[in-house]
Amino acid sequence: MKPFFSQSPSDAAKELQVDVSCGLTKEEAEKRIEKYGHNRLEGGKEKSLIQMILEQLKDFLVIILMIAAVISIFLGEALEGVIILAIVVLNTFLGVYQENKASNALKALKEMASPHAKVLRGGQIIEVPSSDVVPGDVAILEAGDYVPADLRLIESVNLKIDEAALTGESVPVEKDASAVLAEDASLGDRINCGYMGTVITYGRGRGIITETGMQTQMGNIAGMLNDTPDESTPLQKKLDSLGKVLGIVCLAICVVIFLLGLLHGMELFDIFMTSVSLAVAAIPEGLTVVVTVVLAMGMQKMVKCNAIIKRLSAVETLGSTTVICSDKTGTLTQNKMTIQKMYDASGHYNVSGTGYSPEGEITDEAGSTPASYPDRLIEGALLCNDATYDPDKQTIVGDPTEAAMVVLAYKHGMKKAEWEAKYPRVQEIPFDSDRKLMSTFHKIGDSITMYTKGAPDELLRRCTRIEENGTVNPLTDAKREEILGVNQDMAQSALRVIGVAYRLMDKADPSPESENDLIFVGLVGMIDPPREEAKEAIDVCKTAGIQVKMITGDHKITASAIGAQLGIETDRTVEGREINEMTDEQLRECVKTTNVFAR
Repeated sequence: MKPFFSQSPSDAAKELQVDVSCGLTKEEAEKRIEKYGHNRLEGGKEKSLIQMILEQLKDFLVIILMIAAVISIFLGEALEGVIILAIVVLNTFLGVYQENKASNALKALKEMASPHAKVLRGGQIIEVPSSDVVPGDVAILEAGDYVPADLRLIESVNLKIDEAALTGESVPVEKDASAVLAEDASLGDRINCGYMGTVITYGRGRGIITETGMQTQMGNIAGMLNDTPDESTPLQKKLDSLGKVLGIVCLAICVVIFLLGLLHGMELFDIFMTSVSLAVAAIPEGLTVVVTVVLAMGMQKMVKCNAIIKRLSAVETLGSTTVICSDKTGTLTQNKMTIQKMYDASGHYNVSGTGYSPEGEITDEAGSTPASYPDRLIEGALLCNDATYDPDKQTIVGDPTEAAMVVLAYKHGMKKAEWEAKYPRVQEIPFDSDRKLMSTFHKIGDSITMYTKGAPDELLRRCTRIEENGTVNPLTDAKREEILGVNQDMAQSALRVIGVAYRLMDKADPSPESENDLIFVGLVGMIDPPREEAKEAIDVCKTAGIQVKMITGDHKITASAIGAQLGIETDRTVEGREINEMTDEQLRECVKTTNVFAR
């Protein structure tokens, strides 16, 4: 059987036995829930309170303490026995309390993420809990929605999906339902599919659910995590070893004292009592509780840094770390596209500030106030734009690329709502993956101005003129080559480049033919910038002798550039296809010297 991304939409529908025009019936959906189960990710088996307590009591040193307590009581030292038992109880309580608290926090986080999905059933679009979607359901996808499960797209209208949570790709992926891909297409290149947990940032579409729950790509990852065995930490191993040594020492003390007593002619009962008393005295009763308290303090410190640790013993493991393998998007970078460079006929510009903060300024290449600002370029990027931005909360709704342009305009004192009121949009030509362009028509005075933005090479192909210092001149071949060179330089610096152009018209004509005879304005280059705290953390790791390796679903050029900015030193960047061709031994050698791994 071919994978669904290698099948046409009609073949996928046939295999899943669904009529895409009306979806599944209610009865069929219920049957499929019984067959496939609910669309949920399974965590590891949840521990009961009894299991948590027993786990705290299974340490060898704790077992010795309990034996010592019983012997102390038996020897008539009831107070000492009770104190030892109190230490064991306190140690157990602290461990169970901290782990239970972390478990409840994780449960609360999961409950917060319980979205609903819109599906077509019996010819009607209804909303159901995401956990109730089944293979064969036709899901309705709109901007702002989460993809409820893995699906094969059957319809896509300017659809873009943010797959950063799954692949690490920081730029939303343009989807095409009509595409039929090769069977060896990588996850990040499957433009005709959507995956559980990813977010629709633009456009709309429909898709047939193909896998749910643990059969999804997210489920595969969850399964691998669940299958990872719990290993003892270095401290646990050392304490276990210490407990065994103490056990042997105590037994040896008993034997030696017993033999000495016999040699001196003492009574057997007296010899036994003396031997056992000395053995109990040799046990460090306070050691386990001291270790638990120290780990609990470390756990609380991590909580203050917004890190939840499920197992108390894991705190100590962090101190034994030698290699950290990290994702890029959202971990080492901000997952907030930010414009850093601009270009128009007047020259090059730098833009300061990061993320969605409206703080920042535009300077020339020398870092000084420019003689003139690229107002037309910023205006075009702002008006030909569907993203919304809240500067107070520093949040966006819509495509991150467009949001970066809105933030740029705010830095220049241009607010979207004011500009849209001043130059209202009267028509538009939506973005699509074939044209790689988007155009909007705005009423400016008595005429119409059409702003167009998109892929620089496609935009330039439609431009015949260029605006230079407020004057429109013919676009010469030499100038065209210069612009393409700037585009290439920005791209090699891992910037995503968008071109902006415009055209003056008598009336709005939303036909593709309008996107010709354009006047080129300029380019903007943006990137998902590294986190400042990530740079500092990597420097601290280096000082501590810890290697940091970055593993990302981004392209090789982007991965290399971000790695260099973060200070992750590497002689080469290895791609996924290269790893697939390596033997296990070659891979072992590769990971010793390579610190950046790309798609």
